[in-house]
Amino acid sequence: MHAEHQDIGVSQVAAAIAEPARTKILCSLMDGHARTSTELAAVAEVSASTASAHLAKLKDLALVRLHVQGRHRYYSLADKRVAQALEALMVIGQSAEPTFKPQTPDRLQFARTCYDHMAGTLAVLLHDRLIDAGWLLETDEQAYRLSDSGEALFAGLGIEVQDLSTLRRKFACPCLDWSMRRPHLGGSLGAALLQTALKRKWVTQDLDSRALALTAVGRKEIGVRFGVELPGEVKIKGSQPAATPTGVGYNRTV
Repeated sequence: MHAEHQDIGVSQVAAAIAEPARTKILCSLMDGHARTSTELAAVAEVSASTASAHLAKLKDLALVRLHVQGRHRYYSLADKRVAQALEALMVIGQSAEPTFKPQTPDRLQFARTCYDHMAGTLAVLLHDRLIDAGWLLETDEQAYRLSDSGEALFAGLGIEVQDLSTLRRKFACPCLDWSMRRPHLGGSLGAALLQTALKRKWVTQDLDSRALALTAVGRKEIGVRFGVELPGEVKIKGSQPAATPTGVGYNRTV
């Protein structure tokens, strides 16, 4: 009976992926970015109501995950297993996944504040580096904890990790970035990291804007302490624009 249930599960998933509009939706999420149902409707070339029905089906089968960020609702692939299965099918079908091109103004897209923590390209790269280096560990889908080496890293920045864990808010959590459509670091740890970056003048902030400007000191310190390489040409406050290798850190699968 167990084998029979597995067969039924496989056929249901296969049928869901086989529908052309749902295939387009899933393939568009392969780059690791989250998208709204409106965006996915455009990708799949179907109406908004049809896209919602497709997304409900994909969510029921645990192929996509819903993220609620304030008034916004985004969808991403459920996990790495879904991405790996799609990648295998793409090899067989010789398909190429679409790319996501954010329309956020460059200055805000690179670095800005999100409530009391950092957002934008820089924040997403820092988040990914913390995860990849094993400094930040997932406890569930909406919470992180620091490893021993992660605690040492933040202690070296003068951040009292134990004090943060006693606050009446989440210690560390993923916050979906509205320009990158991928997580950056939220919670009290994210807020402390932003305050440290401002205090040490790694970034500066205009009084009338949420945009953050990376300084030459910040570029050096973030590179040395976190091992983050900035993609493309980034304008650094207090120096000439510097070129770094492109394509760093953008294709991490959810």
